[in-house]
Amino acid sequence: MTLNQLQDLIRTMYGAKDSARGIEGTYMWFMEEVGELSGALRAGKREAAVLEFADVLAWLATLANIADVNLEEAIRAKYGAGCPGCGQATCTCGTEEKP
Repeated sequence: MTLNQLQDLIRTMYGAKDSARGIEGTYMWFMEEVGELSGALRAGKREAAVLEFADVLAWLATLANIADVNLEEAIRAKYGAGCPGCGQATCTCGTEEKP
């Protein structure tokens, strides 16, 4: 599944609810899912983490839909030519820098 297909799937399933909830309410749900993912990772619960990764990605797609951002285009623009810091396919940025 591509990012475009993911966004379309989430829009079809939840678009009306997401639009009614708005960006602020949706962001709160997104952050809750990030917290649940953090808990699953810390606890070493792989199966739970797998499901939480899916939830986090779905809520990110929801936020992008509400904000009218195409995730595939955004990723391509920022990372398509390599690391945004050093421009290399394999990052050579120092450890004190992101990423």
